[in-house]
Amino acid sequence: MARVTADTAPEYLSQTAAPVRAHLSAATQLETFLTGAGALTLEQRMLLVDQALVLMEGNYVHLPLKIAMHAVNPVQRLRLIRRQLEQQTPAIMPPEWMFHSEMSKVFHSIRDLHTNYQLPEPFIGKIAFLPFRVEECTDGPEPRFLVTRITQGFSAPGFAPGVEVTHWSGVPIETAVELFAARFAGSNAAARRSRGIQSLTVRSLSAHLPPFEEWVTVSYTGADGTPRELRENWQVVENLPPMPGPTGEAALAMGVDYEAEEIGRANVMLFVPHVVEQQRAVDSGETPDSAAGETASTMPQVFTARTVQTPSGTFGHLRIHTFHVDSADAFVKEFVRLIGLLPQNGLIVDVRDNGGGLVLASELTLQTLTPRRITPEPFQFINTPLNLRICRNSPSLRPWVESMEQAVETGSTFSAGVPITPEARANAIGQQYFGPVVLITNARCYSATDMFAAGFQDHRIGTVLGTDDNTGAGGANVVTQGEIMTFFPIPDSPYVPLPNGAGMRVSIRRSLRVGDRAGTPLEDLGVVPDQRHRMTRRDLLESNVDLLARAGELLKAQPVRELTITDATRADGSLRLKLRTANIDRLDVYLDRRPRTSVDVPDGQAEVTVPGATAARAVRVDGFARGELVASRTQPL
Repeated sequence: MARVTADTAPEYLSQTAAPVRAHLSAATQLETFLTGAGALTLEQRMLLVDQALVLMEGNYVHLPLKIAMHAVNPVQRLRLIRRQLEQQTPAIMPPEWMFHSEMSKVFHSIRDLHTNYQLPEPFIGKIAFLPFRVEECTDGPEPRFLVTRITQGFSAPGFAPGVEVTHWSGVPIETAVELFAARFAGSNAAARRSRGIQSLTVRSLSAHLPPFEEWVTVSYTGADGTPRELRENWQVVENLPPMPGPTGEAALAMGVDYEAEEIGRANVMLFVPHVVEQQRAVDSGETPDSAAGETASTMPQVFTARTVQTPSGTFGHLRIHTFHVDSADAFVKEFVRLIGLLPQNGLIVDVRDNGGGLVLASELTLQTLTPRRITPEPFQFINTPLNLRICRNSPSLRPWVESMEQAVETGSTFSAGVPITPEARANAIGQQYFGPVVLITNARCYSATDMFAAGFQDHRIGTVLGTDDNTGAGGANVVTQGEIMTFFPIPDSPYVPLPNGAGMRVSIRRSLRVGDRAGTPLEDLGVVPDQRHRMTRRDLLESNVDLLARAGELLKAQPVRELTITDATRADGSLRLKLRTANIDRLDVYLDRRPRTSVDVPDGQAEVTVPGATAARAVRVDGFARGELVASRTQPL
C-alpha cells in the first residue's frame, strides 16, 4: 500500500459535509503539524513545574484520596522533575515533547480528569483524528469492536459501519484497547477502558501528547466477510470553538471534563455536522431545522429530543450532550420546554458521553422530574494555608472560612460541606414532568453529569440504567490556574501567568453525595447503575434500539401520574381549584408554603376549596398514593 506523503491532503477532506468542509479541509497530517513544534525555554519549563507544585500542594482537594487509592505521589514526582531541570542547560535539555510527557504522566497518574496539564502552543485547541469511530459491543461471550460511524467522503474497500476491527497496527484490538486505557486517565476500570476505546480515533492535543505513530494500520473483517487492512494517517485540525460558558464568578461553579468537551465537539464536526448548521441558524436568530424524527431545540449542541417507539410503548427520549452552558436558567427553561413536547407517559433521559459543565445547570434540573425536595450536593475544600488565604479574601467563599479556621486547631483534613447550588433555587419551580423517568449513563459521564446522576439516584427519581458498570466518577468543582489568579487575588500570590498558552486545571472543591449515601465522595466511586444493559450490535448500528427497548420495559412497569391544575379562581376569600389527577389518592394544598387543607380524591376530576386565600401569591398541591408523595405542582396566583 502506497504511503500518502506529508504534503498530500487526503481526498476525502474535500468531500466532507458542507457545514464543516472548509474547516476540515484545513487539516494537516501529524508529521507536518509537529515540524517545528516546541519553543519552551528551560526557565519556562521550571516555571510550569513550580506552578504545578503550587496547585498540587496548596489547592488539590483529592490529594489524600489519590495517594491512598492509586498509590501515587504527584508532589514528589514534580519535585524530581524540578531537580532534573536544575541539572540541565539550554544546550543539553531534552526535546520539549519529553518534558510534556513527564508532566502529563504526573497529572495522569492521579486519574482525575478535572486536574490537567494542558499543552501550550501549537497544541491548544487542536485535535488529531482518523475518519471513523470505533465502539464496543459486549452482549456476546467476547467483546467486539465495530466501526460505527464514518466521516462523509471517506471510503475504503469493504469498509462500512458494522465491520469488525480485529487488530490495531498489528496488535490484537482487545490488547490495544487495554494499552490505551492504561495511558489515558480514568477514575475507575470502566472509565479507563471507555477512554481507551475513544482514543483509538480521536484525541485532544491540548490534553494529551500527540499520537506516537504517524499512521495506523487497521485490520478488519469487511462487510462481505473478507479480512482486509486499512492504513490511514492521523490528521490534525483546529477543533470547533467551545460553547460559551458562564462569565464572572459563575465560571467558578464548573464541573467539567475538559478532554470530553473537546472530543464531543470533534465528534460533532466529524460525524454529526448537521448540528453545526443548526447552531449557526440559532446564532443567526433563525429557527433551526430538526433532523428526521427530532424536536427542534434552541440549544442543538446541548439537547436532542425525539419520540421513540419501543416494544413496551411510545416514550420521550431526551439526550443531554453537555451541561456546558452560559446560563443555568436558560438550560432548565429549554429542558422543561422539550419535555413538555414529548410523550407524558414516560421519559428516557440519556446523558451518555456527557462530560459535565455548569454545576448549577445539572442540579437545578433535578427538581423538574420529582415531587421530592432537592438537597444540592455539599462541596469541601482541603484545608491548606493557601486555600484559607483564598477563602478569606473572596466574599463568595466566606461560608467555608469558619470551618477552615477551626481546622488549624482540630487538624481536620477538609472544610465543612457547603452547596454551590442554593437550595431555594434547586426547588424554585418544582416538578414539571409527572410520568416515570429512566436515566441512561455510561463510563464517560463525568463531573456535573456525575452529580446529576448521583442526585437522580439519591432522590429516588427513577431507575439508573447503565451501559457500563460505573460512571466516570468525577466529583469536584474545577478551576483553571488562570481563574484562580483572576477571581481569587491574594497578597503575595504564588500564582504567575503560564508561558506560551499552557494551562493547568485543578479540582479545588470535592462533592459529597446526599440521601442514603450522604457524606460519600463522588470522586473515584461514581454512580453505580441500578440496572445494567450490555450494548449490542443492534445498539451500535441501529440507534440504540435494544437499549431503548430495555428502558421502555422499565418505564412500562411504573405508574403514570398526573396532577394538573386546570383552573384556579378566587371567590369570597377562598381559592377554588379544579384539578385532573391520575394514580393519586390524596391532595395536600399549601398557600405560600403554608399547609391549608388535605382531601382524598378519586382519579379523574377533582375540585378543592381552600379558605384564607385573599393575599396568597402561590399555591402548591402535593399528590400522594398510599401515603407516599408522588407528584407536586406549584402555580403562581
